[in-house]
Amino acid sequence: QVQLVESGGGLVQAGGSLRVSCAASGTIFNTIGWYRQAPGQQRALVAAITTGGSTYYADSVKDRFTISRDNTKNTVYLQMNNLKPEDTAVYYCNTRVFGTRDGFGSWGQGTQVTVSS
Repeated sequence: QVQLVESGGGLVQAGGSLRVSCAASGTIFNTIGWYRQAPGQQRALVAAITTGGSTYYADSVKDRFTISRDNTKNTVYLQMNNLKPEDTAVYYCNTRVFGTRDGFGSWGQGTQVTVSS
């Protein structure tokens, strides 16, 4: 199981853009997903990308967010355009892992994205 560290969050005005990064400690041989959690809400899947490059997006971010991966840098990115206040959340990246209680690797600190109106 590789260690994942999120970065790149910050404060942005509605309509603006941010790119968050997920840096892995080693080669990623699995699907990587970006998740987000707003205060008082459940953690939800935002986007995912397989090792083959297939992608998935939640309806709420489709056509605004783009997930990509750079295997030479062991990094997964989430480009977020036309941000809305409802996108405000802590963003996490993770992989599915066998043998853990929730079926995922360890959840890190995430990176805070705040969108102001």
